[in-house]
Amino acid sequence: MGIGKKTRSIGKMIEGKTKEMAGKAVGNKSMEKKGKAEMVKGKVRHAVEKGKDTFRH
Repeated sequence: MGIGKKTRSIGKMIEGKTKEMAGKAVGNKSMEKKGKAEMVKGKVRHAVEKGKDTFRH
C-alpha cells in the first residue's frame, strides 16, 4: 500500500470520528451521521488498499 493512500485513508477515518464526536457533543444528528459515513469510507478505502497490497506480494 502506498504511504500516501494509507495516510489519506487513516486521515479520513480520524476526520470522520472527529465529526461524529462533535455531532454528539452539540446534539447535531446530521453531523454525527456524516462523520460516521466518512469514517466508514476511510475504513473501506483502507481495506481496499490493504487487499491490493496483499495481491502484489
